[in-house]
Amino acid sequence: MQLFRNGSRPSQAGPADWFTGSVRIDPLYTAEAPARVGAAQVTFEPSARTAWHTHPLGQILVVTSGVGWTQCEGESVVEIRAGDVIWCPPGHRHWHGATPTTAMTHIAIQEALNGSPVTWMEKVSDEQYAAGPTAQQ
Repeated sequence: MQLFRNGSRPSQAGPADWFTGSVRIDPLYTAEAPARVGAAQVTFEPSARTAWHTHPLGQILVVTSGVGWTQCEGESVVEIRAGDVIWCPPGHRHWHGATPTTAMTHIAIQEALNGSPVTWMEKVSDEQYAAGPTAQQ
């Protein structure tokens, strides 16, 4: 067994190429081969969000605090709240982040395929983000 103490790994800022706004990433776990799972706690300040991206083996998001938005390409933006669990299937282009007024934190869990857990794409435009959810969930 390995125990990873809270605060034993430094936080890092979400890279500007992959995120819009203020994002903090706290690494939780990265498996050693042959396992391939990784997990991080990601905190988005209001209006912060990921760029469009896909995961080769899918992604699980567990919202731990706040209120956020997520969207799969071709679908409506959906509001997500603390306690919600989101499954993004393999290869589905999507984004996630905070609402304009409320921060959101989630735990992101994904597996790497051929060494890569994610493929990053262009940023979500301000216009796309401003559209928000079409109806309350």
